[in-house]
Amino acid sequence: MERKVDRVERPLDRGANDQVLAKRMVLRWDAYAQQSPFLHLSEDWFAAPGGFETHPHRGMQTVTLMLEGALHHRDHTGADGVLRPGDVQWMTAGRGVLHSEMPHGSETAHTLQLWLNLPAAGKMIPARYVDQPLAEVPVRRLPGVAVRVYAGSSGDVVRPHGSHWPMMLVDVEMAAGRRFEQEIPPNFRGFLYVLKGTAEIGSDRRKLTAPEVAWFEPADGADGASDMIAITAGEDFRCLVFASPPINEPVVAYGPFVMNTLDEIRQAFADYQTNRLIA
Repeated sequence: MERKVDRVERPLDRGANDQVLAKRMVLRWDAYAQQSPFLHLSEDWFAAPGGFETHPHRGMQTVTLMLEGALHHRDHTGADGVLRPGDVQWMTAGRGVLHSEMPHGSETAHTLQLWLNLPAAGKMIPARYVDQPLAEVPVRRLPGVAVRVYAGSSGDVVRPHGSHWPMMLVDVEMAAGRRFEQEIPPNFRGFLYVLKGTAEIGSDRRKLTAPEVAWFEPADGADGASDMIAITAGEDFRCLVFASPPINEPVVAYGPFVMNTLDEIRQAFADYQTNRLIA
C-alpha cells in the first residue's frame, strides 16, 4: 500500500548563538505525542570557537549525521573520534553520558542530530556508541537513484539499526524526473526531510521543496508487511527518511534529560550535580 502524506511542516531557522553559526529546528520541541518516538531534530553549522562543550544526557538517544566538515567527539567512556561527511554516530545515553561535540580543526561542521526517545524500560541502560563510517554504509543503486541505507532496508539492501529502539534511516538521492518507492514498516511513524530540490511525495502527490518535512502516520491494521512512500523528483533531489515505532508513554523533557515523570527529571539533575549520573 502506498502511504499518503499526513502533514507537511517547515523548519524554523533560529540564527546564530555562542555555540553555532546557524541553527535550524527541523522538528518541533512541543509535539512529543504527535512525533513519538522522535523528540527533536536540529540542523547546525558551527566552527571554532563554537561547538558543544562537555554536557550530560539521560533517558534518550542521539543519531548524528555529518553533512559537511568534521566533528570531534569525546565522552566519559573514553571514546574519542572524528566524524566526516556521510558518517553517522548512534549514541544511547541511557542512564547517563557526558560528552562533547566540537568542530575539528578549522573546518565548519554541518550536522543533523536527531533525539530519539527510549521507552521507560531502557532509560537507565548503560551508555553506548556505534560509529558508522560512510565507507561501511551499503548503497542500493537504481537508474538515476542512489539510496544509502544507514538502518533498516531498501529493496534487498539491509542494515541493522545502531540505536537501542529500532529506527530506519535512509538517504535518497534522485535525478530529475525519476520515481522511487521506499518501503516503511506499517507500524512505524515516519518523516521525510528534504535536503535538496523538489519532488511529489506520497499517494496524494504532495509537492515538497527543501527544507520541508513530510510526515507519515502508522498504517491502520498493520499486518507486518511494508508500506511504500512514493517519490517523484521534479529536479535533482535529496532527502532523508526516518521511521520508527511510536513509544506510547508519557514524556517529560528538561534540558538534556528525557524521562517519564518530573520526579525522574529531578533525580537526573540531582545525580548530575552529585557526580552520580554516570556512576
